[in-house]
Amino acid sequence: MAKRDYYEVLGVTRSASADEIKRAYRKLAKQHHPDQNKGDKNAEARFKEAQEAYAVLSDKDKRANYDRFGHAGPGFGPGPSGHGGGHAWSSARGEPIDIGDLADMFDFSSFMGGGGGGGRGSPFEGVFSRKRQASRKPAAPAPDVDYPVSLTFERAIRGTKLELELKAEGRGSQRISVTIPEGVRDGQKIRVRGKGTPGHGAQPPGDLYVVVSVQPHPYFDREGDDIYLTAPITVSEAALGAKVDLPTLDGVRTVTIPPGTPSGAKLRMAGLGVNNPQTKHRGDQFVVIRITPPKRVSPEQRELFERLATLDNANPREGLW
Repeated sequence: MAKRDYYEVLGVTRSASADEIKRAYRKLAKQHHPDQNKGDKNAEARFKEAQEAYAVLSDKDKRANYDRFGHAGPGFGPGPSGHGGGHAWSSARGEPIDIGDLADMFDFSSFMGGGGGGGRGSPFEGVFSRKRQASRKPAAPAPDVDYPVSLTFERAIRGTKLELELKAEGRGSQRISVTIPEGVRDGQKIRVRGKGTPGHGAQPPGDLYVVVSVQPHPYFDREGDDIYLTAPITVSEAALGAKVDLPTLDGVRTVTIPPGTPSGAKLRMAGLGVNNPQTKHRGDQFVVIRITPPKRVSPEQRELFERLATLDNANPREGLW
């Protein structure tokens, strides 16, 4: 089955801004997220399709490439994340002949009268000698290679293993397994020694750098090792207090909303953030409160709110001027 246009998948125009693309992805990801659609294969396919589209359109270079070539463009072959996988080794290239190599091939002193004439050697003798000494130094490694991969928010938080296929012209392909540590950040590079561009002759190979791109989550945001979640609550829950169930990285947890909680307040859930393997510390989750008034007010609700308005003598704008 032919792939749908990525802009069509996200429901945006080709001139959509980065923010519009992100909002569209988040809406679709939340709608079709596997946690919300247990066992629904169609929703799972839509979720993966939205992930694939966002991974391309959220990247400036990938989007420009897609706008020009579409799905047939370079870099959109099968990759470790199920969509464009990026490149691996560079193609073989002809190496220029070094002047030191020429000195080893020919005896220039025979042309310049070296060895005679009162012990004077060739005027190039010192140059070629230095070049030969330099050629004995260890060869510089071949170029390193960046291998971009796209991970879901959950896989980046919990860590994962990827099977990567590296290809080199004239050298076939090689599959390697790379461990992505838990808590990896967007843009972070994972170094794999010796798996970059193959060396020529005695030249050692370069290194492979797995460049991680983390897809946004439908409702979680990350700042450092902390997780942020915006939680809508009703006016009555804010005024009277309540116990509400909210998602965390470890599943659903019950959170107590204190009476009189204002919109924008942050409630801390200790130890429910991202685990940092370097510091051996786990961050926190913060719940950002957003008071949401009813969209439609029934006659009974209106009567109660009007009664409340007559009883509420506090002025929240006091002190603004």
